Amino acid sequence: MSDLDHMIAYSVAALASGDQNRIQSLVRDLAEDWPAQSALTVSFALTSAAAELEGPSIEDQDAANSAYRLAALVAADVMAIEAMGQSNAKTTHLLQFWQRVDPYFIKTAGPQFIPSL
Repeated sequence: MSDLDHMIAYSVAALASGDQNRIQSLVRDLAEDWPAQSALTVSFALTSAAAELEGPSIEDQDAANSAYRLAALVAADVMAIEAMGQSNAKTTHLLQFWQRVDPYFIKTAGPQFIPSL
């Protein structure tokens, strides 16, 4: 299994668990556990996980929607990093960005961590 496959499987498991603590730390965990990966790989893994989670039940759809939202937020952060002059951003750059500019994925939050539509 490739790193990307592991990232997708990790994402599916966290999102499908419904455990807000696991979901809250998912994006940060992906960045920390795979520091050499392209930052956009995190967004791609979340998008792939969302596609796997889509299903007929409300729970499946909620998990998929959460993954799509998280993927979009990560992609926006990558765009911001690249606008600041960092080309080929890695997940370590995401962690630095979150520490210095936007702590959304680092801060501790309650059940409202994942933005709703």
